[in-house]
Amino acid sequence: MTLLADLLSTVFERRYRRPGTSAFDGRPLTELANALMGSAGETSGLALAEEILNRFDALEDADKLAFFQYLATAMNIDPEAVRTSLDEYERAPSKATYRSFAAASEPPRQELIRRLNRVPGATGALVKMRADLLRLGSGEPELQALDLDFRHLFASWFNRGFLVLRPINWESPAHILEKIIAYEAVHAIDSWDDLRRRLEPTDRRCFAFFHPSMPDEPLIFVEVALNSGIPGSVQALLAEDRSPLPAEQADTALFYSISNCQAGLASISFGNSLIKQVASDLATELSGLKTFVTLSPIPNLTKWLSQEGIAWNTDQPTQMKALAAHYLLNAKGRGGVPYDPVARFHLGNGALVHMVHADADISENGRAQSGGTMVNYLYDLNRIAQNHEDFATTRSINASSEVKTLAASFPSAQHKKGKPDG
Repeated sequence: MTLLADLLSTVFERRYRRPGTSAFDGRPLTELANALMGSAGETSGLALAEEILNRFDALEDADKLAFFQYLATAMNIDPEAVRTSLDEYERAPSKATYRSFAAASEPPRQELIRRLNRVPGATGALVKMRADLLRLGSGEPELQALDLDFRHLFASWFNRGFLVLRPINWESPAHILEKIIAYEAVHAIDSWDDLRRRLEPTDRRCFAFFHPSMPDEPLIFVEVALNSGIPGSVQALLAEDRSPLPAEQADTALFYSISNCQAGLASISFGNSLIKQVASDLATELSGLKTFVTLSPIPNLTKWLSQEGIAWNTDQPTQMKALAAHYLLNAKGRGGVPYDPVARFHLGNGALVHMVHADADISENGRAQSGGTMVNYLYDLNRIAQNHEDFATTRSINASSEVKTLAASFPSAQHKKGKPDG
């Protein structure tokens, strides 16, 4: 890490201590929350905040849900106060009237979350708290509004300026490596030997973002394979008996797995910064690298084909490639964005749809979600900004001529509606 990163870690790295006894044990959690909002002293405020976090962590789900419902209702905005302060600001814009409007339009629970975060190590505890909120509050509008407050604060606390990029290798601490195994969400790591094959060879890299207040918890990580050319299947990529390539002979950096690690940071975007930073760093390290590309799953392909009543046959690779290309370029979700979540992610980052491969992931999961197909998203460092702008402003999907030709052949590749053949 850089000296700046070391300094940030020194400043922010704080451990979350759990007190043995507390003067607040007999008081309801909601009462403690109100006391924290009324606390003026730093010491008493820290003690209250620590007690709230400790007590919340030990609650059963029903009690956690009740606490969230209290925050969503009792610590919500006062609509009448918002209207009144906005009227006053509209009549006489000034520092004072704007301050009044800003104060009225921010729900007190945002300040509660800020005060909770003053406790050493509390950021990680609040990330876990939001994970509980997402898990327990689905479908409840008031709790979804509460979640927006968490998201608003986390977007500031976890902005790119605070994130530290660290390489992960076979020499990294064991507790970090254990979390890489646990958090891998694309291609499961089956054993320590499997992890070693992904980290130790000269043609393999792994990078993760960390936050200085959570130094032992990766936020997101990417696994990279250095190759000569673009591999067409994950089987070849992860084969146990493959021969490593000297890194200086590689012309392609393949991002084959990107995993978000913290459920409580859902919708807080790190991936775009991660890929661009890693691509830039690798280009500086290895001058022979000319191509930066993913080998990505197509997780909703078979789901969409079934919804559309389109049959498919995994024994017909040309058909599968055409169906996948058509799906990636034309299947839309709400707001005209791509139906596929991985496509939304990479296209939004400025990549283009480069190649489609059949029989690229023949695992049980790969067959189930995409009939075995996978896709390359190309990160052209000279075109990322323009591609991103095209997608953000017009939902335009940039793709190679090969993929466009495949997508155009979709009608001839389409089976008569019915059940899939494979």
